[in-house]
Amino acid sequence: MADSSDEELSSVPSELNDLTHKSSARVTASKKTKKTEIKSTAASSRHKKRNLEDDADVATKVAKKSRTQKATGKATKAETEELTEEIVGARPKKATRTTKKAKTEVVSKKELKSENGGATDGIEVDSKAIPTTSRKGRKATVKKIETKEESDVDEEGTTVKKVTKKRKTKEEKEAEAMPLIARTLGQKMFVGAHVSSAGGTFCLDTYDIYSFRLVDILSTQSLPGVHNSVTNAVHIGGNAFALFLKSQRKWENPALKDEHLDAFHAHCKNHTYDQAQHVLPHGSYLVNLAHADSARSTQAYDSFLDDLQRCEKLGIKLYNFHPGNTNGNPHSEAIARLASNINNAHEATSSVITVLETMAAGGNVIGSTFEDLRDTIALISNKERVGVCLDTAHVFAAGYDIRTPDVFKETLQKFDDVIGIKYLKALHLNDSKAPLNSNRDLHFNIGLGFLGLRTFHSIMNEPRLHGMPLVLETPITKLDDDGNVVKDVKGKEIEDKNIWAQEIKLLESLVGMDTESEEFKTLDADLQRKGAKERKRVQEQVDKRVEKGEKGKGKSRGRRGKKNEASESEDDDE
Repeated sequence: MADSSDEELSSVPSELNDLTHKSSARVTASKKTKKTEIKSTAASSRHKKRNLEDDADVATKVAKKSRTQKATGKATKAETEELTEEIVGARPKKATRTTKKAKTEVVSKKELKSENGGATDGIEVDSKAIPTTSRKGRKATVKKIETKEESDVDEEGTTVKKVTKKRKTKEEKEAEAMPLIARTLGQKMFVGAHVSSAGGTFCLDTYDIYSFRLVDILSTQSLPGVHNSVTNAVHIGGNAFALFLKSQRKWENPALKDEHLDAFHAHCKNHTYDQAQHVLPHGSYLVNLAHADSARSTQAYDSFLDDLQRCEKLGIKLYNFHPGNTNGNPHSEAIARLASNINNAHEATSSVITVLETMAAGGNVIGSTFEDLRDTIALISNKERVGVCLDTAHVFAAGYDIRTPDVFKETLQKFDDVIGIKYLKALHLNDSKAPLNSNRDLHFNIGLGFLGLRTFHSIMNEPRLHGMPLVLETPITKLDDDGNVVKDVKGKEIEDKNIWAQEIKLLESLVGMDTESEEFKTLDADLQRKGAKERKRVQEQVDKRVEKGEKGKGKSRGRRGKKNEASESEDDDE
């Protein structure tokens, strides 16, 4: 019994040791399991972090590539997807910006004629109607002017959609860069138009176009500035031109940039424009130098003086502007204020000739009679620096007939008697939608209006007008042969600068043309037929206006009626 108890007691430490070893093993195993789990969790976190970084990197690369493609005009949804797959393989694409192609395509007249063997008028069609080739290496059967719809997320998490036009191809830019028609040099009659100063794809130098890289020339013409007016004039074949020196609808007077100034001088030299004689800037429509309110008069004067200073920097000698409005004040007092401001501007500058434009509206509008201009000139101290621009549509609407050779000579003689022919510095060439003495300033294309082609034949064959800038201010809204406005598929009126190019050549062709020839008679009849519908529409308006005025004679007119009459006159004049 004693031996048995001793054996049992001796076995206790051994069992205790086994239990301790097993417990230690379990603790060690548990620690190893926890370490493994921690490592696994850390590895998983690192893996997720790498995936997120990779995805962000992919999105960055995709967005960067997309922006690059967009800049070159080659971005498409398919190319963006291919780029994503190239970088991440089968991983889902996570780029935040998507690009969708619109379905509108424009088929040019030349391309359809060459592809289909027939003529067209440059209509828009749906992309489904005409097959196109999407691969880069193959030439498409039509030229596309695509729009891209981009979606992005702003700071507030709102999806914002942007629609931008796809950049034009090099071939399209080269086609636009070429002049619509060549200038006729050596003319005594310098005909042009009031062109834009906006940028565009026009040649820097027509004569040296083949010795330059065209893409470099085009890149210098993309931004707005006065220098663009020269190339825009070349584009329509003009030998003279008018322009706005700054926005005509704002009071701001931003500084003239040195690079624009240098480019303007260079363009005039390269294209042989004498800016001292054949460039006629137009003043802001906001300026009224006859205003009685001192603050408004000062504002107008500052803008006026700024324009004259710009002219001197640009080498321009003639500056055309509207004389102003009495705003219901006495005519003589308004003219005195106008002349005073002109005199002050002359003292602050040295060379520019301020050219008063003939107006149409009558009433409060200064310049609707030759006597208004005579009285203004009489108050100008330096009469070498003042002149007149005769607007054909304005003087006709104001009551001066110029439709036949005889009445044209009579009106020109009256101008000489009242004002003095030496003060005539320029002409604005516009036909009129409105009839004689209607006081409506509604410009129309040459030969389509109430003036008719005969008027402009008299002008183009008048020796006293040699060397003057003769500037078109006609609309460039496209009309069909019946005088209906041509619209695109979206219902928007189509503007065509080729209208100016054609009118310039038409006017130049009138020099020496026999008005009794079949050529002239046919041309005159065709133009009159084209404008008949619009002339009839405006004539009916004028007749109703006259009838209404006659019925209202003898009745007192309230303050509201006078205000409306004045505003109507201002709206008509441009």
